Formats: sequence, C-alpha cells, structure tokens
Amino acid sequence: MDRTAYLDNSATTPMDPRVLREMEPFFGSVYGNPSSIHSAGRRAAEAVEAARKKVAKAMNARPSEVIFTSGGTESDNIAIQGVASANRSHGDHIITSCIEHHAVLHICHHLEETGFKITYLPVDKEGLVSPDAVRKAMTPDTILVSIMAANSEIGTVQPIREIGAIAHSGGALFHTDAVQAMLKMPIDVDRDNIDLLSLSAHKMHGPKGVGALFVKKSTKISPITYGGGQEFGLRPSTENVAGIVGMGAAVEIGMLSMDQDIERMTVLRDRTIEGVISSVPGVHLSGSRDHRLCNNVHLRFDGLDGKDLVIMLDRKGIAVSTGTACSSRSVAPSHVVAALGVDAQGCRSSLRITLGRNNSQDEVDHLLEVLPQVVAELRSAEATLYG
Repeated sequence: MDRTAYLDNSATTPMDPRVLREMEPFFGSVYGNPSSIHSAGRRAAEAVEAARKKVAKAMNARPSEVIFTSGGTESDNIAIQGVASANRSHGDHIITSCIEHHAVLHICHHLEETGFKITYLPVDKEGLVSPDAVRKAMTPDTILVSIMAANSEIGTVQPIREIGAIAHSGGALFHTDAVQAMLKMPIDVDRDNIDLLSLSAHKMHGPKGVGALFVKKSTKISPITYGGGQEFGLRPSTENVAGIVGMGAAVEIGMLSMDQDIERMTVLRDRTIEGVISSVPGVHLSGSRDHRLCNNVHLRFDGLDGKDLVIMLDRKGIAVSTGTACSSRSVAPSHVVAALGVDAQGCRSSLRITLGRNNSQDEVDHLLEVLPQVVAELRSAEATLYG
C-alpha cells in the first residue's frame, strides 16, 4: 500500500504535533491538582486558566463563561438538562431538530420521560431548519431552543444567528452544538445570539476526552453531577489538565490559520464533489450545496452499501466513513439522511468524506482515481450476484 489518505476528519482529527508538545509537561513534571493551593497546584491551575482564555477568545466570550468538560456529548447534556432543570418553573417546552446528534436527541428523549414537551422540527431536502418553523413552534412555555451549528453527517450549516434571535424574542435560551463547526466557520457568541455552545477538542486537531461548554453570563443553569466546586460548580471533577492545555493549544493554533484553512478545504471539497459526480454515475449529494461546511462531502451511490465502499477504500489506503463515528456500528438507517426524504436503501448507500487542514490535493486526486474503480467493481459484483 503505497499511498494513503485519511479523509474521516469529522470522526476525529490527527493531533497537531504542536498541541502534543504543549501537553507533554502535564503528563509528567507538572502533575499538581489545580485545586491545591501549593505551588504545584497553582502551576496546573494557571495552565487551565490560560487555556480557558484561549478558548473564550476564539468565540468572543469571557473566560468565566467557558466550562471544561469531557467532550461534546457531556457539553450537550449539561447544556440541555442543566437549563431544563434550572428553568422548569418558567416552562417545560424545548425545541430542537430531528437531525441533531444523538447527544442532543437522547437527552431530549429522557426529558420527555420526565414530563417535558419536546418539539423536533423537520428539515427540508437539504437538511436546513426553517427559522419560520422555529418561530411557529415557540410557545410561552418554551425555555430552550437547541439547533446544531453544522450537521456532523451531511455538513449542512444552519442559520443559527437568525434562530438564536427568534429564541430570544420569545424569551427562550439558545444552545448550539458547534462540535463540527468550530474553526470551520466563524463563530461569535454575541453576534450569533448564542447562550450555550458545545465544543470537542478532538474535532480540531486536539486531544480526545476533553471539550468545553460556553455558558453566557447570567444564564440560569444547574449542574447535572455533584461533587466538588470545580468549573464554577457546574462540572465537578478534578480537571483533565493535560487535555485542557491541549484544547487551548488546538484552538489557538487553529485560529491563526482558520481563514486560510477554510479557503483551502473549500477548494478541495468542491474538487471532490465535482470529481466524483462527473466520473461516477448514479451519485447524489446529500445536504446543502450552498450552506455547507468547508470540509464535508456526503454522497449516496445507487445500488450500493456505504459500508462496502468504506471497506474497499480502506483496503486501498483511504479512510472514510458512512456517517458519524458514534453510530457507525448501527444497522439502522441514518436518522439524518432519512430526514431528507431518502428511503432506507438510499440511507445505507451513504459515504462521508471529510477533510482536515492536513489534507492535500494529491490525496483528493488519489481518492478521485480510486473511488470510481471501487464503485465499478462493487456494482459489477452486485450485477453478477443478483443478475
């Protein structure tokens, strides 16, 4: 296997070597507990606070509004369950969409079991949530609207600024899962009317097992776990100092080249979409063509199973996926692709190609050379088997 290409960056990204260098001391020589008041503890605490400032700066927030977590899933859960618990006396209605990550959908299902009313908004054939639909769904009991900034499977970017304004006009808070969006589109929590925002470090060339939740000052929210007073009392647990340092470094490094990275990945994305569609018959693009993450290509191949494509491409040294890594072992059709009006067979024919800032044109050209051959081989085998 001479040539390889890692094109599954929405599942996880390779850690930037500069990030690892920043983290290394905190695996060994800098081992203090940030809650300790001696010098070893203070050094660890200073590193956590330095990272907090870097994450806050990237989205125009205050450092005191950044809560470190174990990742995007925990951030989503704290945001939604925490707001629901703290604001139940004001209302019991939450609005979300049917294409959210399971970290959002599953906590909403749990809240339904406890008596909350959840509205799951549909999307159009491009995966877009209509702001008008949000407006119509608002009631005097609505306490929270949670719509992801960009979809992890099909890459559709939502009109979060407008949706946030609608939520505020109805007296509700606005939460967005920005796990896939951070560093792939500009985010400003003030400009975009965001009260709560979820992040994950390993989606932006940082370490796994660490994330963050932005909670706007004065937002009424309760913890969902109890213990010490770490992270302003909202996420009690001894901090993952090395991971937090790595997240701060990843965000700071990413912000320095974000504009150039977005431009370059957009070019590679469009080259991939146009190259596949022009060379392979029976291919369909999922999601919006115009409102799309700079790094996302999601395609459906008539008559094929996406998992077969993933396996065949992996044998050729190309790593891609069928959808989100969290549900890659599921046999059920993707709830996201199904929401576009695609039937079960079409959902199973999906292939997700996601770029990162390390990918090159040569890797994309390699994919465009190999993928048509793989599709032809699989279709030929299908024709022989069932013909």
